[in-house]
Amino acid sequence: MYILKNALRNITRAKGRNILIGCIAFVIGLSACLALSIREAADRERESGLSDLNITATICVDRQSMMEDMRKNAEETEQPDSGSMKDWMSSMKELSLEELKTYAQAKSVHDFYYTESVSLNASSIEAVSTSSDTTDTATADTSQERGFPQQGKGIGGMQHQGDFTITGYSSYAAMTAFADGSAQLSEGVRFTEGDDALTCIIHQELATLNNLSIGDTITFTNPAAEKETYKVRVVGIYTSTKTADSFMGMNMMDPANQIYMSYEALHAMVEKSTADTDTALHAQTRGTYVFENVEAYDKFEAQARKLGLSDMYTVSSEDVAAYEQSLAPLENLSTYAGYFLAVVLLVGGVILVVLNIYHIRERKYEIGVLAAIGMNKRRIALQFICEIFIVTLMAIMLGCGIGAAASVPLTNTLLQTQTVQTSATQETDFPKEGGPQIEFGGRSKGMEKETVSYIQEISSAANGKVLLELGGIAILLTLLSAALAVLRILRYEPLNILSNRE
Repeated sequence: MYILKNALRNITRAKGRNILIGCIAFVIGLSACLALSIREAADRERESGLSDLNITATICVDRQSMMEDMRKNAEETEQPDSGSMKDWMSSMKELSLEELKTYAQAKSVHDFYYTESVSLNASSIEAVSTSSDTTDTATADTSQERGFPQQGKGIGGMQHQGDFTITGYSSYAAMTAFADGSAQLSEGVRFTEGDDALTCIIHQELATLNNLSIGDTITFTNPAAEKETYKVRVVGIYTSTKTADSFMGMNMMDPANQIYMSYEALHAMVEKSTADTDTALHAQTRGTYVFENVEAYDKFEAQARKLGLSDMYTVSSEDVAAYEQSLAPLENLSTYAGYFLAVVLLVGGVILVVLNIYHIRERKYEIGVLAAIGMNKRRIALQFICEIFIVTLMAIMLGCGIGAAASVPLTNTLLQTQTVQTSATQETDFPKEGGPQIEFGGRSKGMEKETVSYIQEISSAANGKVLLELGGIAILLTLLSAALAVLRILRYEPLNILSNRE
């Protein structure tokens, strides 16, 4: 108790010196509170968002890994290997429905659904096109220069492409566009789930362009064999918020030319087409795995490997990727806050060490007197530590209070600035080198314009965890700044101090 009382007495006696130390500690506390609050907000948003996220995943060919392997082989042999390219192209095959169902048996999978897609022409209707003839011609020329396949021509796994993409769904749950609200039925009804009747729903733009209504029939044709026709009845019309750029004149990429029906009905059409293998419809089957939480998703790939999934394939989730992308501004801000915190602690700690060493030199005679009257050197050192800790803790807590009040508005302001910078970077990077990626079955990656919903604001930042961390910082700074001072105290001899008073 004597040490504490003496420490408080010395603090009030040397007000100027302690105010200086307190100001430095206050700046450290304020800066640390803001930085820790930002980092805590980022962690909390990530955890809460992932826990509420409906996670789905797909299995696809790991093109990036295969390209890296090819590049390494080319560097080792010092010449491009056209044979390896052909082998790579031929090995890029999609998984069969039976294989997809096998991996759905993994314990981490909560639900599984699948789709099948084909590209068809139509003899009775006209496709929606957002590009002019001039644009189509110019784009087609560009695609030839870059080595992209034109509509109606194939390369590798790509076959003849039509104007429409027909997608068959195994269940209503597979129609995620309707579940997330980006598409909704405006007229009629949806096709019957699991029914093989040739019924479909079409986009409102397509219906308006061709004066189609509920009950009308569309005659689709095989792009590779125009005499091969399929009559499909319209039972519903839907609207969609998705938009896309025209690319290489490929109308099938336009959302307005997307036509939906049941998997069983579309698969019956595909089976009928396989009678002639040269002109058979090329269908792409896509399986979607549903998980209850991110932990289950993280376990799925290892479980799928045990069930026989080849290293040629990888598991990816557009939901997780999209959510992590939405966190990009906050994550960047958190990273910068971490660097800022490290600099503040480093610079502030050095300044406090220097000030306290100078402080001890000024009070050398006081140390000698205390030691001469019988006070143990360790008790003297403890008194100095108490003085430093009290001043530092009070200043840091004051900085913490102000920082906690300012953390939310300041974080939101910085977050908006970071969001603008991230959006500008994304726009600069799109399209990436190599252009859009075309997958088998007429699907494309990077074609659709989807606005990323970045996190714009947070509701809270500082919490009990931040306060505990600030308390730890106060103790750390006290020990750091007092360590060298205590060593000097322990080295002093009281008689030498009193006889050689400076």
